[in-house]
Amino acid sequence: MSERGIEHATTLPQGREPALRVIPMPADANHTGDIFGGWIMAQVDLAGSIPAVRAAKGRVATVAVNSFVFKKPVSVGDVVSFYAEVVRVGRTSITVNVEVYAQRRPDREECVKVTEATLTYVAVDDDRRPRVVSAQQ
Repeated sequence: MSERGIEHATTLPQGREPALRVIPMPADANHTGDIFGGWIMAQVDLAGSIPAVRAAKGRVATVAVNSFVFKKPVSVGDVVSFYAEVVRVGRTSITVNVEVYAQRRPDREECVKVTEATLTYVAVDDDRRPRVVSAQQ
C-alpha cells in the first residue's frame, strides 16, 4: 500500500499463461478475511513445480525456498494467478521464480502483485534419489 493506503494497480503479465489460478475460500483465511501465508506458500510451491517437472522431464522435490516476499495481503474471493518461470537448470536442480497477482473487485478490475518467490527443486528418480537433469531441454 502507498502512504495513503491505496494499492497501486498493475496488470497481469502479458504474453504468459499462469501456471496456476485459484480463488481462496473462507477456510483459507483468518478471522479478518486475510488468506494465511502458509496457504499462499503451498500454492507457490505447486505453481513452481509445474515448470520444474517439465524441465526435469519427470519427478521433482522441493529442496529450498531461496526467497519469499509477501508484498500485499490476499483476501477471500480474490482471483489469484501464479506465474512461474525456470531461471536456472543445474546438474540435478531447477530454480524457478514465481510471481503472484491478485485480481480484486471485478467491477473495477483491480490487479496487484502480492507475492514473489524463488524456489529450488531437485530432479529425483523412482527411489527419490537425485538424478541428472536431461541436457535436452
